[in-house]
Amino acid sequence: MKTKVIAIANQKGGVGKTTTSVNLSAAIAEAGHPVLLLDLDPQGNASSALGLEVSIDGSLYAAMIGQAPMADLVCKTRLQNLYGIPADLDLAGAEIEVARMEGHLGQLRRVLQPVRDSGKFEFIIMDCPPSLGILMTNALTAADEILIPIQCEYYALEGLGKLVGVMEQIRESGANPTLAMSGLLMTMLDVRTNISAAVVRDVRAHFEEVVFQAAIPRSVRISEAPSFSQTILEYDPKGAGATAYRVLAKEFLDRQQRGISFIGAPQRPEESEI
Repeated sequence: MKTKVIAIANQKGGVGKTTTSVNLSAAIAEAGHPVLLLDLDPQGNASSALGLEVSIDGSLYAAMIGQAPMADLVCKTRLQNLYGIPADLDLAGAEIEVARMEGHLGQLRRVLQPVRDSGKFEFIIMDCPPSLGILMTNALTAADEILIPIQCEYYALEGLGKLVGVMEQIRESGANPTLAMSGLLMTMLDVRTNISAAVVRDVRAHFEEVVFQAAIPRSVRISEAPSFSQTILEYDPKGAGATAYRVLAKEFLDRQQRGISFIGAPQRPEESEI
């Protein structure tokens, strides 16, 4: 299997994007597949969750502006099969500096290519910032697929249309004509509330097989784990959160093995209160 690059993205904040990036990466690695997690968010939350520290060669920012080869920034985590490249606040400067480069949309793709060609990793997972700026568009240009977490709440799909629009622009421009979607992931599911059940039901009805069958529960344990710089698989390995991410990893890997992805990105129903 060639290295697959997955962007986990949603320009809407607070939907479990970083939580999913960290814990899905950990669950895939636990299943025996080498994973590299790229922290593309200047806040560096994915880096801190994995205990990654910026090396003497710098953070992802150094690679983005051509100061260091991407391969030199790869850090081994304490988890078997899981590696990472950390981010720090300097990465925010890439929004300006990369924008000045010729062919700036493809900068991340170019600097990532040697790592991808090395064959060391089965998956490169990118935790994208909650915006539609230069870092996000670079991630979508570099990715094979995008996985979109959606919170189980009223107006759950608010803003999805903008992200889908950017995906289509990147495909149509030729920057990444084969960009596909891994699927939509329902997060922060609270089985005690009617609204969560209604949102999941309606999203599945509209988008059918695009939506992962796995759903991530709202969990205090999931929220607590980053404060201890741990994944949920370490912090509460037998809890509902860890179980959900292992189920997601299994479904994700099954889709990858079967070559299931979605070129036609889903459109939000025009008359819907999801």
